[in-house]
Amino acid sequence: MFGKKKSIPQIDKEQMHLIENAQRRIKQKKRLYFHFVIFLIGAIFLIVLNTVLGVGEQTKIFGLDWFVFAILAWLFIFFIHLFNVFVTHKFMGKEWEEAQLSKLVAQQKERISKLETEVEKTNPIEKPYPIETAISPEKKTKVRKNLTLIAAAGENDTIGKDNELIWHLGDDLRRFKTLTSNHCMIMGRKTFESFSKPLPNRTHIVITRQQNYTVPTGVIVVHNLEDALDAAKNDVQPFIIGGGEIYKQALPYADNIELTRVHESFDGDAFFPKIDPLVWKETQTKLHQKDEHHKYSFSFITYQRR
Repeated sequence: MFGKKKSIPQIDKEQMHLIENAQRRIKQKKRLYFHFVIFLIGAIFLIVLNTVLGVGEQTKIFGLDWFVFAILAWLFIFFIHLFNVFVTHKFMGKEWEEAQLSKLVAQQKERISKLETEVEKTNPIEKPYPIETAISPEKKTKVRKNLTLIAAAGENDTIGKDNELIWHLGDDLRRFKTLTSNHCMIMGRKTFESFSKPLPNRTHIVITRQQNYTVPTGVIVVHNLEDALDAAKNDVQPFIIGGGEIYKQALPYADNIELTRVHESFDGDAFFPKIDPLVWKETQTKLHQKDEHHKYSFSFITYQRR
């Protein structure tokens, strides 16, 4: 028969911290003790050296033998060591450092929080709508209609920068007007604010998280994509016109994409989602070369869901 193994006591982090601190204090006090012993031996040695052997008898500093100042200097260093061990290291040790660090971190977090609050008041930032919660699962089957995404994007899918268009293509603007006239246009707040005023002959449906967002008469404000599509339910072909996050949300529920592909890569901060050729088929393409009125060449491309 084997005897029972003795269980090894576990030491938690707090106990380990106390042990480490005690060990550190013991080392400090041992060094202080050695310092004191060396001080005594050295002082006796200096006194013997001066009084018995007569070393440095002619050397006076302020009327006192030099060894007296040597002993006083040594004693001064000893008192500094003594102060560090019993005062500085005791009251300003690791725990004090951690407490000071936590205090400074808390102050910085408070300052950052105040700055974020001030920025939010002067320039509200809307959090992106999670795609998976943009439309409730039980209503997804009701979403599918002739929903169309319309956009202009560079070769790297850039659609804008600083809430503005990067290019000005007259034929593209005319095509946008022709396709969207007399239809509902669904957009995010920033896209709506990029217009100097609401576009004529179109119903503007703006998605925003701001509960008290004010708009001109006739503009519809909603707070999610589901409500936006519900507001456009009487339109035979509502359009999603941006920005990048709204395109991403609406892409899984769209039937068509009307894309102006600008044949150049651009630096931007808003992007059109990638078009998967396994999901979308290109049904029509019309190339427009650059000319005196158009700085870039581009193509009008129509996609339909497979």
